[in-house]
Order: sequence, then C-alpha cells, then structure tokens
Amino acid sequence: MIDAVVIGAGQSGLAAAHALRHEGLAPVVLEAGPEPVGSWPSYYDSLTLFSPARYSSLPGLPFPGDPDHYPHRDEVVDYLRRYAKNLAVDLRTGQRVVAVRRDDGQFTVRVEDGTELTARVVIAASGAFGQPHRPALPGLESFTGAVLHSADYREPSPFIGQRVVVVGAANTAVQVAHELARVATVTLATRKPVTFAPQRPLGRDVHFWSVASGFDHLPIGHLLRTAPHMPVNDDGRYRRALAAGSPDQRRVFTTVDGDTVTWPDGTREHVDTILLATGYRPALSYLDPADRGHRKGISTTSPGLGFVGLEWQRSFASATLRGVGRDARHVVRRLLRRPAP
Repeated sequence: MIDAVVIGAGQSGLAAAHALRHEGLAPVVLEAGPEPVGSWPSYYDSLTLFSPARYSSLPGLPFPGDPDHYPHRDEVVDYLRRYAKNLAVDLRTGQRVVAVRRDDGQFTVRVEDGTELTARVVIAASGAFGQPHRPALPGLESFTGAVLHSADYREPSPFIGQRVVVVGAANTAVQVAHELARVATVTLATRKPVTFAPQRPLGRDVHFWSVASGFDHLPIGHLLRTAPHMPVNDDGRYRRALAAGSPDQRRVFTTVDGDTVTWPDGTREHVDTILLATGYRPALSYLDPADRGHRKGISTTSPGLGFVGLEWQRSFASATLRGVGRDARHVVRRLLRRPAP
C-alpha cells in the first residue's frame, strides 16, 4: 500500500509531491513522458514567461537568475529538471496511467504496461495542457491546406511567404500571429476583439500588483471559469502590431471551401495554413468521467482523490508555476484532513 500516487511529473505533479513529502508521506510519481518536465519542451521556441523569475518558482527552490528577468521556455525546462532531481521522491518516467478505480476505500492505479499500484490517496496532476482543443469551425474539415494546433508550432521559417490564419484571442494566439507576421501574411481570426492588459502598470510588473493586492491568493477560480476571455499581457508591442495590421484582425471565417475561406463581409481568399491557438483541455482520460468533477481541487465524488494544476482550480494563478505550489498544499492537507497552516 503506497501513501499516495501522483499522476504527472510536470510543475503540478512536482508541487504535489513536494507537498506530500512536507506532510511526511512517501509518494510515487508516475510520468508518461521520458523526463519530469511536463509539456514545456513541446511549446514553441520563442516562448517566454509573462511572470518574472521572482514569481515563477515552485516551493523550496527559487528560480535562478535575475529575479526581474522573464525566463525563456528552455530555462523553465532546466529548472524543472533540477527541481525533480532535488525532490528525493520515487519518480518513475515512461509510466502512462490508463485507469484509476476506487474500491473499499483505496485506489488501484493501472499503468499502460499492466503494472498496478494501490494507494490511499491519488492526485491527478497531469495538468491543464495535455490535450489540444480543436473547435468545430465551419467547414474546417474540408480545408485542403494545412491545419495545425499551436501545440504543433515551433518557429516561423516553415511558413515563409504563406497566407496564414491564426484562430484565437489569448496570449498564445497573439504571440504566434505576431511572430509569423514577420515572414508571412497573417490574419488573427477571433470571435471577439482582442483585449490587452499592461505588462508593467505604474512601472511594476503586473504580477507584483497581483501578489501585493492579494488577488493572486483569492479562491475565486469558480468565478473565473465562467468569465469572458482573459486579456493579453502586453508591453505595447502587440497592440501596436495589430493597430498597424501586422497581423490584421478579423472575425472568424464563416465557411471554408477547399483552400478558400470566406470572411463575414463576404470576401473570399486563398489560405495556405490555419493555425488553431485555441487552448487545451485537461488530460484526464484515466479517470471515469463521473470522477472528474472537483471543488477547489478536491473530488466531489471520490474521497481521497485530488487535482492540482487545472486552470482556475482555486485562483487566478492555479495553472501557473507560481500558483501550483499553493494549490498543492491546500489539496494535500484537505485530502489528509489536516487543518490549514
């Protein structure tokens, strides 16, 4: 009988394992991939955090370098590798969990190779970014050009000279469209106008104000889940680029016919690539659909089951490096029925 099984060894799983160790438990962490770095290596090459290093740490290990610099994707990967190495837990890579069932007050966790583990507690920490979301857009299935998700995008050179439509209105969509506009003719197709939030209001990073005001800690994730889309963090470059038409912004196309899209004003034009920057869904296929509901990270149907790393799980920061540690502490203490510190 294992104290706890943590599913996933990205930032959420590592934070959960740290919280369990802090409470005196010896968790087993199961990671489907080859190393404990989550989805970070698969993100596009130019990705840079919006949060400075001082606000991008997991519990117990500050992010290295200038606290005010904005870490690059590869810096995050290196940081997670070092965090996992220093964690001193039973961390097993190449272990894809395919099923979790609960019987007689305990869980059986089955791995793809047939291995089964029995535990009192299970934390689903496979994150909010494991399953690219591909919305049903009108006529998209008939498009004869290339259809990609932002999960497939790395850098702009394959798109030189193309006509590209990027679908989405959040940070990734705007970043990728801006980068592609240097080498291609790009339209950012959105359902609503893009809105922006200043990166450094009054000369301080927005995360400083979020922490100083207490907003980062407010348990209002249930309200944010149904809120309109969040604004794009911007130091001014993206707003200027859209205003200059590079990329231009239009409402999502109404139909697709072969390699031609039709815009809401009736204009038709050839398009080479449609890139969907339409977000992700949690990768929780190993759980019965009835067990995927939660309240602030605690299963509403299965005692002993918790979640860490879901978007808007408890707060604005729940799916971020700076937020998963706080959520992990809350979830672990609730699962163990211990009072909050």
